[in-house]
Amino acid sequence: MTRELYANVVQLEDSRLATRNLAPGRKVYDEDLVNVRGDEYRTWNPTRSKLAAYILKGGRSMPIGPQTRVLYLGAANGTTPSHVSDIASKGVVFSLEFSPRSFRDLVSVADHRSNIVPILGDAWRPDRYRRFAGNVEVLYQDIAQRHQAAIFARNLRVFAPAWGMFMVKARSVDVAADPRAVYDQVAHEVERDSGYALVESVDLGPYERDHAALLFKPRTERERRNR
Repeated sequence: MTRELYANVVQLEDSRLATRNLAPGRKVYDEDLVNVRGDEYRTWNPTRSKLAAYILKGGRSMPIGPQTRVLYLGAANGTTPSHVSDIASKGVVFSLEFSPRSFRDLVSVADHRSNIVPILGDAWRPDRYRRFAGNVEVLYQDIAQRHQAAIFARNLRVFAPAWGMFMVKARSVDVAADPRAVYDQVAHEVERDSGYALVESVDLGPYERDHAALLFKPRTERERRNR
């Protein structure tokens, strides 16, 4: 039986995830279009999307809903942002990408999704895109760089969202280290530099090898006093 997991997100009878299609009749990659109780949904591949992997691995802290304003760093060609767009159907997905080639694909996806705002820019420089995104409730980052923790912490400080979702690629930080040690190191760096506290860590294997989803919330006043 098809089961609703969140608003606009279901798990089909064959266990695949799917999101309610904001652009009916259109695909973004090689997903299937399926009918669920009269609405069109797009299947969501966890080997192509770390957010889907997070949900299937039992993540407890999914903060994106129908009206959420999301800043997505590392939007690439728009695969996961398109599913975030489906979920945040009445919200906005500010989607930042550095590569002009990937950005062209992202713009094509946004052409059919009014809630995706593509931004060509450098995630190291939030001062340059702060005026476009304004206030956001969720900061989502998926950037494969050695200094990805510093980028994430800097954007948390600038945007001060209610939630931070950080998809960590261990091999981009240290190719030789144990991925679990890298996740701990990255979480420590973000906590040290941002004023946020880690609330959940989920290893994304086997869907995404050597990747983890780290979720952060602002520290409470008591947590700040006890540091």
